[in-house]
Amino acid sequence: MATRINLLPWRDTLRKERIRQFGSTAAGAALLAGALVFYVYWHIGGMIEYQDSRNKYLEDEIAVVETKIAEIRELEKKKQQLLARMNVIQNLQGRRADLVHMLDELVRVVPDGLYISSLSQTGNGLSIKGMAQSNARVSAFMRALDESGWFVDPQLSVIQAVGGGSAGRSSSFSLTVTQAFPASKGKGGK
Repeated sequence: MATRINLLPWRDTLRKERIRQFGSTAAGAALLAGALVFYVYWHIGGMIEYQDSRNKYLEDEIAVVETKIAEIRELEKKKQQLLARMNVIQNLQGRRADLVHMLDELVRVVPDGLYISSLSQTGNGLSIKGMAQSNARVSAFMRALDESGWFVDPQLSVIQAVGGGSAGRSSSFSLTVTQAFPASKGKGGK
């Protein structure tokens, strides 16, 4: 009879040992992978939290700067308004004497027989309304205005004959003229 050796239990035991080693290695690898994933998740979460805190700080600082910029713009607006007011006041102060001279010159160039009933100013323009004994008086007034150093470019808007009979005929007129202010330009007035 031949001897038979049964190697199956030994192979079975070796296979079971290898499966057990593989299982423990796989479990160790899975545990290590889980720990690695947890560490990466925790590390990235910390980095995100840190960046969020930095973003919040920057947003707060930007809000503070925007508030200051709005205040600066408001101050600039007020500064421009004050400068505009100062310029108006300086112009009025500087032209105060010129206006007196201009009115004095206007009185000098009005011929006899002509009466001014209304005088209005818009910028450098004057609108003059009045009555004259004749159209010739209005023409003389316009020539005198043009020859004056204080007025330029007189233009007659309206002239109408008014009245008649025993009081005589008179003319109602309306004209515009531009102020020249020769004293402020370095020229001498009349």
